[in-house]
Amino acid sequence: MAATLRNELKDDECVAFLQWALPLMGMRWQGFRRVRGQVKKRIARRLHDLGLDGLQAYREHLERNPSEWDVLQSMCRITISRFYRDHAVFESIGKTVLPVLAGLAESENRSEMRAWSAGCASGEEPYGLLLAWMFGCSSSFPAITLKVLATDVDEGVIARARTAEYGKGSLRELPPEWVAQAFEETGGRFRIRQEWRNQVMFLVQDISREWPEGLFDLILCRNLVLTYFDEANQARVLLELTRRLVPGGVMAIGIHEQIPSWLTDLEPWDGCRAIFRKRLTAT
Repeated sequence: MAATLRNELKDDECVAFLQWALPLMGMRWQGFRRVRGQVKKRIARRLHDLGLDGLQAYREHLERNPSEWDVLQSMCRITISRFYRDHAVFESIGKTVLPVLAGLAESENRSEMRAWSAGCASGEEPYGLLLAWMFGCSSSFPAITLKVLATDVDEGVIARARTAEYGKGSLRELPPEWVAQAFEETGGRFRIRQEWRNQVMFLVQDISREWPEGLFDLILCRNLVLTYFDEANQARVLLELTRRLVPGGVMAIGIHEQIPSWLTDLEPWDGCRAIFRKRLTAT
């Protein structure tokens, strides 16, 4: 029956349903256009589990059962990821951003930098950041350590991130020598070595509702808030993120995303359109 439902759930019906439901959850349809197939399959499975015969029946179920909105929201989480996704962004972070931030910490007599990977999915982003630091420029700043915090709302992907095991395809953007030094291969799978896993802290946290304590030198919020949230939620979360940057700190977004013009506390980083720096003096 599940296979039949997936076949019968037509794309135009799913699009109409998402265009109705997403704004009610503070999200925007535009961000889901290219990834709707993933959501469509999840909804089809949910219809099967509930014994419902279509999306109209599911709408009625949502109206009768408000708690089902939480289930639907969980089905709209997109977890596409790989190491060094948006390669040019990570190249800029490794070659220019991290050295500048380490120099700033050094000038302020700080012994550590703090980075936050928001919406970290299965951990490729925070581990990739750590690799960029350790292999790229940490030797130039022996007195500085990098602490990485990674958060995601999905408990399942956080569990996979803590396991830190990946297929070969996820590593294809990394230099081979990094893979050889930082990963252990078993049965065609690659796992981050224990000493590397210990340097990233993972938390289950919903960025639309809660944020970690303290200030950060670097925040990665890529292909999340500016892609999937509606404008009101974007504004609210972006302000919280900016407040959590140290003066001179950096925020990285997705390569196809844009910072709204009203957020004047952030200025573009030369050389990469997806990287922004918090002004030393707020406007």
